[in-house]
Amino acid sequence: MEKILVLDFGGQYNQLIARRVREMNVYAEIVPFNKTTPADICAEGYKGIIFTGGPNSVYDEKSPHFDKGILSAGIPVLGICYGCQLIAYMGGGEVCCAESISEYGKTDLTVTESPLFEGVPQKSVCWMSHTDYVRTPPAGFTVTAVTANCPCAAFADSERKIYGVQFHPEVTHTEYGGRILSNFIKNICGCKGDWTMENFAGTSIAKYREELAGKKVLCALSGGVDSSVAAVLLHKAIGQNLICVFVDHGFLRKDEGDTVERVMKNEMGLNLIRVNAQQRFLGKLAGVTEPEKKRKIIGEEFIRVFEDVAKEIGKVDVLVQGTIYPDVIESGKGDAAVIKSHHNVGGLPDIIEFEKIVEPLRDLFKDEVRAVGRQLGIPEYLVSRQPFPGPGLAIRVIGDITAEKLDILREADAIFREELDNSEFGGKANQYFAVLTNCRTVGVMGDARTYGYTVALRAVTTDDFMTADFARIPFDVLAKASNRITNEVRSVSRVVYDITAKPPATVEWE
Repeated sequence: MEKILVLDFGGQYNQLIARRVREMNVYAEIVPFNKTTPADICAEGYKGIIFTGGPNSVYDEKSPHFDKGILSAGIPVLGICYGCQLIAYMGGGEVCCAESISEYGKTDLTVTESPLFEGVPQKSVCWMSHTDYVRTPPAGFTVTAVTANCPCAAFADSERKIYGVQFHPEVTHTEYGGRILSNFIKNICGCKGDWTMENFAGTSIAKYREELAGKKVLCALSGGVDSSVAAVLLHKAIGQNLICVFVDHGFLRKDEGDTVERVMKNEMGLNLIRVNAQQRFLGKLAGVTEPEKKRKIIGEEFIRVFEDVAKEIGKVDVLVQGTIYPDVIESGKGDAAVIKSHHNVGGLPDIIEFEKIVEPLRDLFKDEVRAVGRQLGIPEYLVSRQPFPGPGLAIRVIGDITAEKLDILREADAIFREELDNSEFGGKANQYFAVLTNCRTVGVMGDARTYGYTVALRAVTTDDFMTADFARIPFDVLAKASNRITNEVRSVSRVVYDITAKPPATVEWE
């Protein structure tokens, strides 16, 4: 199997790079810079190597470096951002801190002829994110691209097939980023592109069939896309040794608990245990308003529920979770900043009673998870289901959580989703839901003063959930949803629509 090595130096986009490679039907593996050697790399038979970006300065003695033997192994190399600077610095070039102007965001790029830029116009737009820059490339390298403030936006030693780019070709903001990566993967590395998600599913099933043989495995099943795909994948690997535990924590959408039980147990045939723990979770969250604290409490209580179930059914060795890569990034991976803790990543308690946690989808984005689900034969209506966070409505009720507030939100959320699904706009938003804010406003109903809650509606379009834009829902659809909510849901006197992108916001409010 053709493979590309993504050598990780701690950048935020390392997994996005791997995803772009996989989109070309070439398998990509991410390995930390200090966890491999030139001998290991050669033995694995990688067709090419990509050095990722990173938050450090190459001239800092404590910054991560690589074994120079990698560049003499005869394998094509592409350095991106920090990876580019590192190739220059370790090869004797000059890397400096920008004295006056750093480059962040969209930047005009001018390229010269190079195998890396085949089919790329002389002038285009790229995405920059750097303070340091390469002033002079190493001996044997030529400058192949510049910007107004960067004298060496790219360089190349085409004879040795070693390339560096200061910008980020992996992000969609770089106009010809896909072409640049394709030039490297297909033309320079010679990859044919015959790997698919079917390979991922098959490889994963074989891996866990061997790795978990004879072990009793507990799967945290929420009924959402991620946990459902993880459950079916593991079910195909170890069969009846997988026990799926569905915790109904009381924060699910309208009628969702019964639907999850019916679909996963009766239609999919999984070994499912439903635990009704509504009062248990409400008690733990009584009076809690801070969102990170909510997530931590819910994460720990999930584990405690699983531990209780494990004690009832006998010794359990392994816990399976449907963690995907955006969860990991937002919860703070490596040097990445913590944006918000996910109940199955940052929310895990320090001490759990399982010998191992398995997260088979941890390196995948949402659209890739859906592709795996289709390969596994999961029905399309379940595979295409919009995301629902593990903490559920607990992070869509702003402020303290009560049973009354949850009931109000369930009804408002169901109305909004129904109206959007039944409209011509249905299917165009990737995620949409209602939020019960902690803001009360004055209203008037039946000539009488009211003082009710404000409900916020949220709908976004995205392909990877790392970035998102608000959905341009027609006003008549929003008006109908607003009218129904204020008329049919008690204690709601106002409805607003959230038009904030990600970034600066996240998709969820908490």
